[in-house]
Amino acid sequence: MKTKTAKKNKPAKQTPLMQQYFGMKAKYPDAILLFRVGDFYETFGDDAVKVAEVLSIILTKRNNGGVDIPLAGFPYHSLDVYLPRLIRGGYRVAICEQLEKPSKEKKIVKRGVTEVITPGLTVDEKLLDNKSNNFLCAIHNFNDKFGIAFLDLSTGEFFISQGNQLRIEKLIQSFQPSEIIYSKAIKNKIEQFAGSDYYKYHLDEWIFTSDFATERLLDHFKVQSLKGYGIEEVMEGQIAAGAILYYLESTENTKVQHINSISRIQLDDYVWLDRFTIRNLELVHSNHPTGIPLIDILDKTISPMGSRMMRKWVLLPLLSVSKINERLEIVSYFKDNINQGETLRKLLGQIGDLERLVAKISTGRIAPRELKQLENALSQIPGIMALCEETDKETLLHLSAGFNPCETVKDKIAATIKSDPPSMISKGGVIMDGIHEELDELRYIVSNSKSLLVEIQETEAEKTGITNLKIGFNNVFGYYLEVTNKYKNQGLIPDNWVRKQTLTGSERYITDELKKLETKILGAEEKILIIEEQLYLDLIESIYDFIPIIQHNARIVGQLDCLQSLALVAEENNYCKPTVDESYRIELKDARHPVIEKHMAIGESYVPNDIMLDMDDTQIMMITGPNMSGKSAILRQTALICLMAQLGSFVPASSASLGYIDKLFTRVGASDNISSGESTFMVEMNETASIMNNISDRSLILLDEIGRGTSTYDGISIAWSLAEFLYTNPKCSPKTLFATHYHELNKLADRYDRIKNFSVSTKEIGQKVIFLRKLIPGGSNHSFGIHVAQMAGMPQEIVLRAQEILLELEQKSFEEGEEGAGIADKLDKVNNPLQLSIFETVDPTAGKIKAALQEVDIHRMTPIDCMMKLNELKKLLEE
Repeated sequence: MKTKTAKKNKPAKQTPLMQQYFGMKAKYPDAILLFRVGDFYETFGDDAVKVAEVLSIILTKRNNGGVDIPLAGFPYHSLDVYLPRLIRGGYRVAICEQLEKPSKEKKIVKRGVTEVITPGLTVDEKLLDNKSNNFLCAIHNFNDKFGIAFLDLSTGEFFISQGNQLRIEKLIQSFQPSEIIYSKAIKNKIEQFAGSDYYKYHLDEWIFTSDFATERLLDHFKVQSLKGYGIEEVMEGQIAAGAILYYLESTENTKVQHINSISRIQLDDYVWLDRFTIRNLELVHSNHPTGIPLIDILDKTISPMGSRMMRKWVLLPLLSVSKINERLEIVSYFKDNINQGETLRKLLGQIGDLERLVAKISTGRIAPRELKQLENALSQIPGIMALCEETDKETLLHLSAGFNPCETVKDKIAATIKSDPPSMISKGGVIMDGIHEELDELRYIVSNSKSLLVEIQETEAEKTGITNLKIGFNNVFGYYLEVTNKYKNQGLIPDNWVRKQTLTGSERYITDELKKLETKILGAEEKILIIEEQLYLDLIESIYDFIPIIQHNARIVGQLDCLQSLALVAEENNYCKPTVDESYRIELKDARHPVIEKHMAIGESYVPNDIMLDMDDTQIMMITGPNMSGKSAILRQTALICLMAQLGSFVPASSASLGYIDKLFTRVGASDNISSGESTFMVEMNETASIMNNISDRSLILLDEIGRGTSTYDGISIAWSLAEFLYTNPKCSPKTLFATHYHELNKLADRYDRIKNFSVSTKEIGQKVIFLRKLIPGGSNHSFGIHVAQMAGMPQEIVLRAQEILLELEQKSFEEGEEGAGIADKLDKVNNPLQLSIFETVDPTAGKIKAALQEVDIHRMTPIDCMMKLNELKKLLEE
């Protein structure tokens, strides 16, 4: 459908309502404007077309000065249903409310935008995931230096950092912001490394200046210097943070008392994980629809704070050995004291999302029931403190000492809010009795209005002697006393009664007392709501000063939740406590993959393996073995175990001794970046180049099948040179696991002492190959690719022909020697299957026997092994 812009739709003469709408829309041209009209939110022009399409509602039209304009709307009470759909659709939404009640005197009510909601700025529970943060990100760039800031409006967390583009990319990958804002001057740079993966919005260049940013930060935090936050020298980061504060104000997010601190992300305090590694190891997201990330194994937290913190721990493993061991100490305590851990879980289960509850206090969006939840959450803290104080573990005692039960807040809420309040303050019945004298009186009037009217009736009847005096009500003059003509003619009507209506058989009167009661009765409901709302706001305001304290409580709760979760995982999965120290050695006994072992088929068990890496004896493990034998799993499990240990977790092994690593690099898997015009091989080389340019002595590098995206000899050459570079590099000797299908690389071990050959063992029985998945010393000379093809269901004629070609190639290689023809030349000499003759010189059976004999290592065979091998060869002759 062809649409016109709002400006083109604007007629020469507009109705007052549409004049108001277009004036408002001009202030928020990039947002869908939800314009409140009575009981509906309405949209017009292009906005209406978009809204109708996204929400699947009817697109109609409205007459505007003789010209029709597209119109789409929905009831105001359906906002919670439709707003999330608009935001998820990638739209910014400005909500324009009626700021006064309609009246006959005013042609049009006053309206104003009360809120602008964007993907990165929302506190709506329907748009938030309890297990992850919702970060708004701002990026500033000056020359080669970048500044970055992250804010979660729903929790108040505010972080900044700065560095080169590589660091910024890593942070974006770790924090996964819902929205990125930036100066329009750097739009092209942002597109390069953010691409289409994130919602982006550009601002004017003048916002990203140092003077403007610093002034914003000082004003917001009410300080004269930023030294207290440790960000004084992080100027590029300050500019990004200042842009976020500006963005908050421009989107009408002005109630932000909960954003009371800002922290610097010191990347030097955490293991360096580039974006490729985070993706390849599937730490928080799987690359496959049915895959499972590591965090799903480790996250057994009870509270949303714990779940969000666990995600940060997984993406930011520690470098400090002392801090790592502090975490391990508490995990060990809870693992050894199951009862305390279970008690802690029960207490944590009562707390809820304390962090986001506090944010709602600041933004004024907290509901009565949520205030009661806050009261309940604070009530659990003394129990948690008592549990922590049962131990002599210094770290646990230190955490407990950081709690503040906030008894004042808890007691205020308990004394003010009823035990089971309604979901909204506007429904009334929220405030306790006995808090406010007038409120109690009005409630009494509402609940006893009939008896009060009867009391007046009886009193007046007794005074006047009018025995059949009645009280009634109409919409003209309210409550009245009705007297029949019989009593009227007897002169019993008091002088202070005012006659309001004469009927055929009676007259109606009002009195001052009756009018006063009427005023109270008719206005009581409205006054009750006004008083309750004011008392409620007063209560919320009284909690403002406690916001930082409650936020600190929430952070401690999150830490304890993560630690007990790791203890539970360790107990359930038979993990061991790792030794983490300052050495350069990684020694794992019976190491397992934490994810794969949890999802083995029934009856299968994971085959553990030993890993030993250091700088003196085994710097590089060259691992060969058949496809599908488990080489990649061994690489990944080693990396995951190191990360788990450094985030403070027990690990899947019988024992683990780890010198901490400072950087973890992976080059595993293959993927095209077609949208950017990059082939699999280009992606592989980009990732590998990033590794080689950033290695250190404490780095752990995983290289899986390097060079497979190009020709065989090119691939071998690249893989060989990479291994030599890692070995001979004068600056550092990074520990490396190098999995390859190039058996030629086994020869590197003959040249270099710290390169050791390993292979993943297999067993051949006839035409079948059994993958034993056990890592053993020594290289392998066979990839069993044809067997894998057969297992995958390749048609049998293709498999048989591939075996024939392989045997011919191996025979020709044997005849020609290492200096013989290349692969292409050898393939040219392979016999055409349509021209096979009885004179063919290649005996397939002999070739199989020869291949089997070539793999035999007689120095490692027992007499029994020899007998079994002879029996196997004999069976080949019988085929």
